[in-house]
Amino acid sequence: MSKKSRKEKVRTDAEEASASGKMTTKAYEKELRKLHEELVKLQEWVRHDGLKVCIVFEGRDGAGKGGTIKAITERVSPRVFRVMALPAPTEREKTQMYGQRYIPHFPAAGEVVIWDRSWYNRAGVERVMGFCSEEQAKRFLEMIPGFEKQMVDSGIILIKYWLEVSMEEQTRRLEGRIDDGRKIWKLSPMDLKSYSRWYDYSRARDEMFAATDTAWAPWYVARSDDKKRARLNIIRHLLDRIPYEVLPREKVELPKRQKSDDYLEPDYPFKMVPDNY
Repeated sequence: MSKKSRKEKVRTDAEEASASGKMTTKAYEKELRKLHEELVKLQEWVRHDGLKVCIVFEGRDGAGKGGTIKAITERVSPRVFRVMALPAPTEREKTQMYGQRYIPHFPAAGEVVIWDRSWYNRAGVERVMGFCSEEQAKRFLEMIPGFEKQMVDSGIILIKYWLEVSMEEQTRRLEGRIDDGRKIWKLSPMDLKSYSRWYDYSRARDEMFAATDTAWAPWYVARSDDKKRARLNIIRHLLDRIPYEVLPREKVELPKRQKSDDYLEPDYPFKMVPDNY
């Protein structure tokens, strides 16, 4: 089956799953499995052809960046797909040229680097929350198109996604973190301060798009109120943006195990994990 035919098949099945309204978990997992198989094919081609891929995820708190990244990476090799989420800059890094600390993590041949927030922190949280001056933010917006042009000219495939969540859905998701012991770590004091500044973030986002949505590094916006559809749509779009071919694979058969040659399991007092479940 050709690459075009494979993608048309994925597209058709996803559209059928979406036709009845809210996507069921069963339909979502069926479509995600197909896309995961394509991601594995992409992975093998990235390694074979030495592609360098850089994927940026930005969006408001609660927009679904982490869940989307997990959906992309859960069935591929972490040696090929690396996820970067840098902490706040150190005192030394604050004195460096802005963007310098990101460069060492850019992909080499055969790698896909996914950014869970990126150098665009300066256009968003740093600007809105006062961690940089307006002059610094403006200068960033002026220089970043050239910075990204150098990335692309060096052979990096740069793909930038903005996940757009509604005000109501963001509230629902952040409230859901408050009493959920699995998610409370996602709700920091900074998130709470940021939550109150919806329109400041909207203005910052609009200026960011106007300055950095370029022909060589465009922004792609995904509406993410429906998490399932957003993840499927983004993965499908990602597969469309990166040229790849399916490499031939030999049929795999498990070899016969060696003979025991009188091997006996040792009578050793292993410290066993309790069967609590």
